[in-house]
Amino acid sequence: MSVLRTPLPSPLVEPDWVADHLHDDDVVVVDVDEDTESYARAHVDGAVGLNWTMDLCHPRRRTVLDQRSFEQLMDRLGVTADTHVVLYGGNHNWFASYAYWTFKLYGHRRLSLMNGGRTAWQHEGRPLTSRLPDRSPTVGYRAAAPDPSIRVFRDEVLEELVGGPPGVSLIDVRSEPEYQGRSAAPPHLPGEAAMVAGHIPGASNVPWSHAVDGQTGKFLSGEALCSLYRRAGVGPDDNTVVYCRIGERAAHTWFVLHEILGFAQVRNYDGSWAEYGSLIDVPVAQVEVEEAAPDLGAIPAAG
Repeated sequence: MSVLRTPLPSPLVEPDWVADHLHDDDVVVVDVDEDTESYARAHVDGAVGLNWTMDLCHPRRRTVLDQRSFEQLMDRLGVTADTHVVLYGGNHNWFASYAYWTFKLYGHRRLSLMNGGRTAWQHEGRPLTSRLPDRSPTVGYRAAAPDPSIRVFRDEVLEELVGGPPGVSLIDVRSEPEYQGRSAAPPHLPGEAAMVAGHIPGASNVPWSHAVDGQTGKFLSGEALCSLYRRAGVGPDDNTVVYCRIGERAAHTWFVLHEILGFAQVRNYDGSWAEYGSLIDVPVAQVEVEEAAPDLGAIPAAG
């Protein structure tokens, strides 16, 4: 006898869907950002807030929070295994994408990202509030063991992925200056640079921002996304690894490839350039300005 199960929600939902389901009993909307004050200033009505640094990172090591801490976080947010969690945030969902990847890492199945994040919500003239939601905590959330199919560590990068061997697509999603080695960190974060600048040999540069509309923050159409990554030589059957500086922009591209386009083998190297660029005696590639990577097309880029 077959057992009927509630279909899993779409990984990507539009702002109008969120507006219609904000107060459903089985839906929790979560605002995610690195800015400790952005949630307090303004958020989608009813949304609970997560701070990337304080809530989603291990307090003493540079890694994701551990399994038990994730379970405690879900209980604090009032999330159960049956809760449909909808994530959104600033920077066109940088940190919301990282949160989505973390939720998937620990096996939460009923999960979506709001297309365009806070940018799209405001672009469509939807209201924000500073009012805090009244949500009761729960108890007993049980997370799965971390899923190794969506994460890669430095040892495998060094041993198997450097140089981009056949069947491997290594994608650097940072800005062109970071990839070329002209900048070791984004301009607004000069104190967070790795020891050296450049990229992992064999990596292609497909900046995360090429996948979104710069005005609305929403992802481009599936056809446009397929074309973008096809031109970069990324195939749906490749062993694909994405990285950035600390893993959050890479999670955004991981979402595009794995959740929107359905590529089966996509992993986030969340150690990213902050780790790789500070390792001793590893190969580093740089690009002379006149030998920059080819233009991927006139695709709107976010700021």
